[in-house]
Amino acid sequence: MIKLFKKSKLIYAFAILAFSFSFTSNYVEAQESTKPKKQIKYKKARALQTSTAKKMAKVYEALEVVNEKGEPAPDMEVVLEILTALRDDQENLKSYDRSVMWNTWGYVYFSDGKYDQAIQAYEKLLAEPEVTIPLRTSGLLTLAQLNLVKERYQRGVDLILMWMDEVETVTAQSWSLLGQAYFQLGDFRKSRASMETAITMAEEEGYKPKENWYVIVAACINELKKEIGEKKALLLQLDIYEILVNLYPKKLYFIQLGGTYGQLGRERDYMITLKAAHAKDFLDKESEYLALAQLLLLNQNPYWAAQVLTSGQKKIVTTTETVIDKVTKAETKVEKTGPVVRSNEKNLKLLADSWRMAQEIDKAIPALEKAAKMSKEGKSYVLLGNLYLSEDRIEQAVDAIKKGLDKGKLTKISQVHLTLGQAYYELQEFDNAKKQFRIAARDEDKKIKKQANNWIKYTENEEIRVKNLALRREYIQSQS
Repeated sequence: MIKLFKKSKLIYAFAILAFSFSFTSNYVEAQESTKPKKQIKYKKARALQTSTAKKMAKVYEALEVVNEKGEPAPDMEVVLEILTALRDDQENLKSYDRSVMWNTWGYVYFSDGKYDQAIQAYEKLLAEPEVTIPLRTSGLLTLAQLNLVKERYQRGVDLILMWMDEVETVTAQSWSLLGQAYFQLGDFRKSRASMETAITMAEEEGYKPKENWYVIVAACINELKKEIGEKKALLLQLDIYEILVNLYPKKLYFIQLGGTYGQLGRERDYMITLKAAHAKDFLDKESEYLALAQLLLLNQNPYWAAQVLTSGQKKIVTTTETVIDKVTKAETKVEKTGPVVRSNEKNLKLLADSWRMAQEIDKAIPALEKAAKMSKEGKSYVLLGNLYLSEDRIEQAVDAIKKGLDKGKLTKISQVHLTLGQAYYELQEFDNAKKQFRIAARDEDKKIKKQANNWIKYTENEEIRVKNLALRREYIQSQS
């Protein structure tokens, strides 16, 4: 965005220019830049004609009017009346008088948003042979800005370069303006060079470079990645995003930094970046929470993965969705409020897995119970049964595994029957246990078959042992 001059500063500048009746001739060194140094001789300063000076004094006075609240309230009726009279009589004015008049017209048009007319006024200012250097340089820069506003980028660039040749000092701000213009022209090499110069100069001038300067450099690198090389471009962008995250901590830059780490295969750094964004409460999309949870799991941090998913379930956001009427095909925008991380089967299973891997079984079970009810397959119920079994909740384990078998679509089904048999065994339901072991023993996998047959023998022995214990208890009781 082109930064416009502040009104008060412009008015002050006009007043100084109008009433400076004498200047000493001197030289101005060209800016310190990559261009060769040269000297530009000031033209002799001009004095306004007495009649023009009096009229311009009234113009400046009218422009500086404020209301009761101290806010600007220029008397534009007076301003336009005097300036129109001067313009109508321009043939009788000296060249310097005309340049001051055109400068003020340019300011008035600029302030009113009449950019085409402002451009014409400043072009006429620059065409005056007796224009002073201060008026000329300010006119060049303002004209450059106006052309950029009107998307005449090449003209804007030409004017900025002319201005740079005629001023004592080229600031970081002006280099950034040039860089933005080159970017709009698609000259990303020159844009990047100009913006990097602006950044360096700002640091030398003792202030923080503007946020969008870094953004434009990153964008230029992205456009030049074929020329630079994919990996080198990513590394260069990485440096910029790291700076942006520190200087201007916004969600966008955390996501871009994390994404760049991801493209470079630096998953741990990607995880740390997203975790920092989560800590600042920047994450507001389900995909972001899921990505962070999966990265935490990948880096063996299941407890934090579960915490991230849980926080996403608690965070409420409002989203806008487009609903299409089936009959009329009309689109309607509908606002919906709900948790960032939805409690669907996929997310609940991920949450359950995270708690389970963190050895928080009591927290994994409720999540998996919900997921199992939603699932069209039996796998979640079987996993739930295993969790119940590990917690010695045997009857619930049997019920869950049976539901899993009923839903079907299971892989390694013999292993499921083997687990169910073990649960029955714990309940001392030996007939049901042996039934499940026999089903498992039909598997072609020799390892499963062997395990099942061993369990059958073990169950039969246990059954005999339990019966003998029962008979012994009965005998003891009968003798008492």
